[in-house]
Amino acid sequence: MSLFNHSRRQVPLLNTSALPDLVFTVLFFFITVTHMRKVTLKVKYQVPAGTELTKLTKKSAVTYLYIGKPTAQMQPVAGHNTRIQINDKYADMPAVVDYVSQERKHMQPEDAQNMTVSIKADRATSMGIIADVKQALRQAGALKINYSAISKNKK
Repeated sequence: MSLFNHSRRQVPLLNTSALPDLVFTVLFFFITVTHMRKVTLKVKYQVPAGTELTKLTKKSAVTYLYIGKPTAQMQPVAGHNTRIQINDKYADMPAVVDYVSQERKHMQPEDAQNMTVSIKADRATSMGIIADVKQALRQAGALKINYSAISKNKK
């Protein structure tokens, strides 16, 4: 008989009781930090530069229109001409009128009164198309129009 009893000690198991808390904390962090893109762009646009710029204050009453040439993936389907995109669809002028009218109906009365249409157009877009869009917006009763641009200082 030996004086010392040498028994094999096993490594204790890893305590995973805090693992669900850690996973949910990381998940909550990514949910709060990440923002989801609402619209998949099908037109490419290079934002024009401007000098006298102001930021939109209330973004809940803003509707966005994207104007530009179709992206490389969409050119086989949409062609090479300048297109108007509303949400995830290409639109023509009557569709712009219908969409803006429907958006106005779904808004609260105070938001509908302050509804602003933000035009995000490519800097190479002809003014004829912009003028046509403005006429369509006038028919829909959307008289507040914002043109998206970047500051010339940030070029």
